[in-house]
Amino acid sequence: MSRTDLIADSFTIIRNAIGIRQDEALIPGSKILLRICGILKEEGYIENFKEVDSGSLKQIKVYLRYDGKKSVITQLKKVSRSGLRTYRGKDGLPSVLNGYGIAIVSTSQGVLTDAQAREKGIGGEILGMVW
Repeated sequence: MSRTDLIADSFTIIRNAIGIRQDEALIPGSKILLRICGILKEEGYIENFKEVDSGSLKQIKVYLRYDGKKSVITQLKKVSRSGLRTYRGKDGLPSVLNGYGIAIVSTSQGVLTDAQAREKGIGGEILGMVW
């Protein structure tokens, strides 16, 4: 089965795993998803992640984080999609829940959070939002 939007599929897999309170989720592997997982770990939304080799496919095992019985990730949204890309300049980057959440931005200097992109003074494509 070919996938057209790995990021949206991965966000859905993580949301579904959270919905049934799984400890881990297995998402397709790619460089951009590894960086997104790195950002989620840095920001404290997931415990850890690691790249898993299962035959010819590379996958990423994401270890989800819970606070008691409640997930740390309340919402995980894909913003830019294949039919409608969402680009913002440095001044137009969204502030998610007044700073309580993060926006994941693909910039010319790599995949960054909205705060990191604002600090560097660059804009880019808004990939998703997490809170």
